[in-house]
Amino acid sequence: MGQRHKAREYALQALYMYETVQSPVEELSSLEWLNKEIPNDVKKFTVSIINGSIEKLEFIDNIIKKYSKNWSFERLSAIDKSILRLSIYTFLFLPDIPRAVVINEGVELGKTYGGESSGQFINGLLDAIKNKELTKESAKENNLPGEPKKKK
Repeated sequence: MGQRHKAREYALQALYMYETVQSPVEELSSLEWLNKEIPNDVKKFTVSIINGSIEKLEFIDNIIKKYSKNWSFERLSAIDKSILRLSIYTFLFLPDIPRAVVINEGVELGKTYGGESSGQFINGLLDAIKNKELTKESAKENNLPGEPKKKK
């Protein structure tokens, strides 16, 4: 198992605790609740996902609501919400990570920690976001037709 995968698992645990028992961000970011020694690079990546996902929570949740067709946000399990939040944060705010990796990791976390159909649900939602939201962002960044030109 890779170091970044382990970091995503830790971030998932923290986001789950944030969702279910409203643990303070500072406590979650300290990673002391893990009660184990964590390599600095894993800790740094984990903390960036935790802090970023919580900081952008409302924005991310609105994207989840937009793309979870035929499924109300309130009905999503805390684990699925947490996986989607860390995956969407990674998609939108950590562009150096390949999108295929983000989807694969989200699906694997869903299969491991979620319900029977979590992997499929997460895959479908992340794929829809990749195809719609990230395409819009690319169009804006690259000044494609129909988008306003960037000011110099």
